[in-house]
Amino acid sequence: MANALSGLFLLHKEKGMSSQTAVNRVKHLFGAEKAGHTGTLDPMAEGVLPVLIGRAVKASEFLLTADKHYLAHLRLGQTSDTEDATGTILTQTELLPQEEEVFAVLPRFTGKLLQTPPMYSALKIGGQKLCDLARKGQEIERQAREITVFSLSAERLSPSEYALSVHCSKGTYIRTLCADIGKALGCGGLMSRLVRTKASGFSLEQAQTLAQLEETPASLRPSLLLPTERIFASCAKVTLPPFFARLARAGQPIYQKKINTHFPLDTLVSFYDNEGFFAVARAEEKEEDVVLKPLRQF
Repeated sequence: MANALSGLFLLHKEKGMSSQTAVNRVKHLFGAEKAGHTGTLDPMAEGVLPVLIGRAVKASEFLLTADKHYLAHLRLGQTSDTEDATGTILTQTELLPQEEEVFAVLPRFTGKLLQTPPMYSALKIGGQKLCDLARKGQEIERQAREITVFSLSAERLSPSEYALSVHCSKGTYIRTLCADIGKALGCGGLMSRLVRTKASGFSLEQAQTLAQLEETPASLRPSLLLPTERIFASCAKVTLPPFFARLARAGQPIYQKKINTHFPLDTLVSFYDNEGFFAVARAEEKEEDVVLKPLRQF
């Protein structure tokens, strides 16, 4: 039954398609009632796009906060209104920095940074998408947000083109990072290519294209879904005795002293019973004790 289908499909989204269009295609091919993704990729971008099917959609909030890995191409000497190669070129110069100058500036763009979201983005302010305002020629003030770039390295491809490997927190705009690096170098820069190589702990090598999914017989497609519990693979696993499993299934907090666990505050744990994985919980304070409070039932 379609409403029983649940799990995680790792899509290799190709260039030229919006993330929502890709998700809708996946949903149709699985015959699923619900589907959602865990972080938009622009139409010009490609890479791994985890798609949640059925009951797994309830896990989206846990994947949205995960960090990501990208391969991006930085083109120096050009700027555009979209901060990438799809936009209108605003400035252009042939006065380009030396390779060592490019490498020298990269450390300034690692660690905790303040980044201003671009106008050409799906971010909503006052109920309106910034990209919709930008297409009308409007620009509004945006508040800078804190992001973290855990690592950033570059490889020179040509005098004007560099391949960047980026490991960053959620909410990082790679094209803005490229534009900011170009600005710091004094020549301007834009993003000419973007590939998301890893998201939420899942790599591009694990993903399949829409064409591959379409070629798979409908009866075999459910076997391509990863179980929902894989989303919480990094969480501690707690197998509850029947009595406490019933309490947890009813949404009741489980006192750790009753089940002999000692997880610190804010720890996420996966709940199992004799039927397998059924919920994710967080360690929370209650009556001077730390309990495991079920957050989502699967």
